[in-house]
Amino acid sequence: MSSIRSVLIFLTLLALTIEGFSQEDPKQLARDYFDLAQSTLEATQALDQARDLFVLAAETDTTFVRANFEAGHIHIVTIGKDQAVKYFLRVYRQDPDYRFDIEFWIGKSYQYGLDFDNALMYYNRYKEKLSQNPGYQGRDRVAAEVVERGIRECENGKMYVDSPGNYSIVNIGREINSEFDDYGPVMNEREDEIVFTSRRRDGNSNENVDVDNLPYEDIFTADKTGGKWAFATNVGPPVNTLYHESNLAMSPDGSTLFIYNDVGGGDIMACERHPDGTWGPPIGMPGIINSSYQEKSITISKDEQTLYFVSNRPNGQGGTDIYRATKNNQGQWSNVKNLGPKINTPLDEEGPFIDYDGVTLYFSSTGHSSGMGGHDIYRSTYDPQRDEWSNPVNMGYPINTPDNDVYFIVSADNKRAYYSSVREDGMGYTDIYVISSAEGFRTTQPVTKKAPPKEPVVRNDPPANDPPPAVVKPLRYVVKVVDAQTKNPLGPKIRLQGQRDNIIVASRPMGSGVYEFTINQPDAKDYRLSVELDGYVFHNQNLRLQGAGTEEQTINRTIEMRKLSVGVTSILRNIYFDYDKATFKTESYPELNKLDAMLKQNQRIKVEISGHTDAYGRWDYNRTLSQKRAEAVKDYLTKKGIDPRRIKAVGYGESRPLASNDDEADGRELNRRVEFKVLPD
Repeated sequence: MSSIRSVLIFLTLLALTIEGFSQEDPKQLARDYFDLAQSTLEATQALDQARDLFVLAAETDTTFVRANFEAGHIHIVTIGKDQAVKYFLRVYRQDPDYRFDIEFWIGKSYQYGLDFDNALMYYNRYKEKLSQNPGYQGRDRVAAEVVERGIRECENGKMYVDSPGNYSIVNIGREINSEFDDYGPVMNEREDEIVFTSRRRDGNSNENVDVDNLPYEDIFTADKTGGKWAFATNVGPPVNTLYHESNLAMSPDGSTLFIYNDVGGGDIMACERHPDGTWGPPIGMPGIINSSYQEKSITISKDEQTLYFVSNRPNGQGGTDIYRATKNNQGQWSNVKNLGPKINTPLDEEGPFIDYDGVTLYFSSTGHSSGMGGHDIYRSTYDPQRDEWSNPVNMGYPINTPDNDVYFIVSADNKRAYYSSVREDGMGYTDIYVISSAEGFRTTQPVTKKAPPKEPVVRNDPPANDPPPAVVKPLRYVVKVVDAQTKNPLGPKIRLQGQRDNIIVASRPMGSGVYEFTINQPDAKDYRLSVELDGYVFHNQNLRLQGAGTEEQTINRTIEMRKLSVGVTSILRNIYFDYDKATFKTESYPELNKLDAMLKQNQRIKVEISGHTDAYGRWDYNRTLSQKRAEAVKDYLTKKGIDPRRIKAVGYGESRPLASNDDEADGRELNRRVEFKVLPD
């Protein structure tokens, strides 16, 4: 609504006024920010704006316990859930009795950040507190079964992360994704048309915003030609209206689009495609699919004779359950049947997708015992002769995370899948990703605790007189992380993954800031090493490593991390622009998001973002282009919630070269760059 936007503009101006009058009293300034955050939540549901204000309050006065708890909690219910631990720990150190459940929330935030050992430590502390206070019934009590589930999820998560699946998970690209939420991808069998839901501003049917200060949900679509997606466009009326619309599924032949409608408690509607390619109006499903309860997910078999949908109607297993229906001779959906306790649990099941083979079902659940947190994606196979489903198999890490993973669909050849997720290379909040698997998705095996892996052996079944087969030995890439000044070991968040395919390399901490990555593939490959730690300049480096071989190979590397002090500079090598433009390429977003995370973790620093060019072309044109590129970085960060007053954008053109402009690889390429520099307060 436009009135919501007006309220937020007023509150923003009020925040600026508050800061102007409160500069000499940080504690009062923090309380003013806190009050403004609460006023924002009372007037609107704009959680993002309230989160930024709670964070300002907590960072302005780190001893303000209530502000720190609210800053942590609002991260848990929005994005950046792993960042909540910083604020919860401040509360715990200053007043461990502030909340009865404070240890639980610390554990939950560590779980979101994949730090399962620390999560287990705090979950168990809270579990012990519960056992010592069996009669406590305060509103800040978390039930024992919820804590036990968190502990089990962390134990599962450790197994999954120790044995990551060989999946390439890549952002589908800027043609589809936006700076806002993009989710729920569905496709036809040919994979040349995608339909999805977005809350983007550009192209939205409604120029106003909803009560959360975000645009309304609209359904968008794009076509693929020559292996490339066109830029997505709004499907328009009669499918989209001025309010919320979201898509649910598409028939394999692309002739029917299923969408969700709020009427009747939440119903599934179908839109038929006209001969000219446009969509007809939404019509309620024939038969007994919709009820007075909520129906909110659907998938249909290739022959369009069987469908699966989600409902919270009575007499299920609990929460939302998955049901199956078949089409009768009159074309009505009938014979509705709950899939039973192997699939459904007392908690929630969501997002079913029936594979093109007609018997493999993918779905998400919060209730199965093999989960690692939130909704996890599972696979189960139907046996028509026995009329029963196999035990669901968790799809593992990195497809699943401790956050919600849902709306997973698979291609007809079983080699690709699509879903929406919040990941480090995202362009906004939730983005759509394509997952590739050489082995396919139907072959995923459950991950269990196992002994250390044996060295893989290459077997060619040689004749008895041939020499024994060669033993392939993995490449061990060992990284030690230390403080650049003190040389003391550090414990950062560290990851090694394929530069182009994002396949994660298995790792294990060795203690004293040392981490070992094990590479088993035989071919040389380009990787990206990322290292992050609160209070330090992040490290994001591309490197090429040889693969496994017949000889023992160990590469040792030391990363010296620099503290974020005034004057420190860093080159952002992995920010790429379109030729002669200030628009980002898709591969720039991991670096941009690292910069965003660093600024959010260190709220008091200010930076200069500087653009630089080589000496090719006119100096005045280079200066203008470099200024536009620096401003593009600033604009991206401010849209992500960074206060624009913390960022100065400057274009230096060709005036500050790092090397000679005589050569491309060793000169001009080095000079074309974006840098950041920490400025005085």
